Amino acid sequence: MSRIHVTIDRLVLNGMDSAQRASFVHGLKRELERTLANPEARVAWATSRRTPVLRLGRQQLDSSAGGAHRLGSQVAKGISRGLKP
Repeated sequence: MSRIHVTIDRLVLNGMDSAQRASFVHGLKRELERTLANPEARVAWATSRRTPVLRLGRQQLDSSAGGAHRLGSQVAKGISRGLKP
């Protein structure tokens, strides 16, 4: 069984209230877990490398907690695309 360890040193979420922050982080975590659990993706990511910056492009934030959750998922999907070799 493979293990993947992800470290996020700092997550700055200016302009979000506490409910939106919690919802964003939940969406981000869930999508990263889903993406990183894919065995085919793990094979492509088997080599160690550092990616200090990923440019994800503009993302929309709906003012609701659900919008923050969707934004977290979109960010995680962008991270996934950025990690592909």
